[in-house]
Amino acid sequence: MSNGDEIIKGRGAQLNVGNRFDAHSHELRDDFLNYCAVEGEEARASGTTLTDTFPKTIVNKVTSPDIRMGYSLNPYQGCEHGCVYCYARNSHEYWGYSAGLDFEQKILVKRNAVALLEKKLRSKSWEAEPIVLSGNTDCYQPIEKKLEITRSLLQCFLKYKHPVGIITKNALVQRDMDILKELAADNLVQVNISITSLEETTRRLLEPRTASVKKRLETVRKLSEANIPVSVMMAPIIPGINSHEILPLVKAISENGAQGVGYTMVRLNGAIGGIFTDWIKKAMPHRAEKVLHQIAECHGGNLNDSRFGRRMKGEGNIAEQVEQQFRIARKKYFKDKGIMPLNCELHREYKDGQMKLF
Repeated sequence: MSNGDEIIKGRGAQLNVGNRFDAHSHELRDDFLNYCAVEGEEARASGTTLTDTFPKTIVNKVTSPDIRMGYSLNPYQGCEHGCVYCYARNSHEYWGYSAGLDFEQKILVKRNAVALLEKKLRSKSWEAEPIVLSGNTDCYQPIEKKLEITRSLLQCFLKYKHPVGIITKNALVQRDMDILKELAADNLVQVNISITSLEETTRRLLEPRTASVKKRLETVRKLSEANIPVSVMMAPIIPGINSHEILPLVKAISENGAQGVGYTMVRLNGAIGGIFTDWIKKAMPHRAEKVLHQIAECHGGNLNDSRFGRRMKGEGNIAEQVEQQFRIARKKYFKDKGIMPLNCELHREYKDGQMKLF
């Protein structure tokens, strides 16, 4: 640690940055912190709170040209996994919260998610197209174990024979293997497991409340053994932190049965730049400046990069080296592998929740 800073254990972000939409800013003053230390009180609330919400729609059209999904569905807003680099942090500001600690401590639960999905799938105007769970925040974050909203959503997709994709860092997806097997029998599901590193110490720092590396590799293997199509995303690659792991990680996931692999380069848009900078100076002070400079080198000299076509992969020497390593890794470990497109043909016959006879 540097300058006497202490890491908040179990959290990614180490502070609450200001919300760009707020008229007022908030800060923790030294005299208040000193008072709390003397009195033995916590300066910050450390627990997680849940707030029920009831949105009017649940399926979102994805218009970004460099994200390969047409529609997404997020049963939760905010994510207790606490990945410090997460691009979704900025979306928490639209709800009046901070992209920092608030993002992982104040979770919004969409209680009517299943009813809204069913309404969408039964709509006469809806034509089947894959809907991805977790386009923004993880549908298998810790609270899902209790609430089971994601499980109910999968049951809805199965009832209407509708294609669904899943993106997650949590081994909790194994709980729903029974439903996933039924979906996979009709080629209606693909699971994408995010694995950022093979090193557990790195995982604990970057993604404090996610499943361990061992559990994620086990999840890939078990899904594959159950004939459920599974891919892995190495997302994001952070120069100086996990960029040296490309070949061994791709080898490991191939050996565990993954049928596809992809990657993105880290980009620190909006409030995330400040959150990540604060975190790395506390968590990895000896290499903070080197990592920040290398990230900036991948994005035209900035931590922030919103340019379509380049923001996901970066540019410059470091980004080119990463791309070349992935090309080699795919050729070596995924030469004869691939995943079929999801089946969009069955849903029309099941729009009423049962197959039509005529």
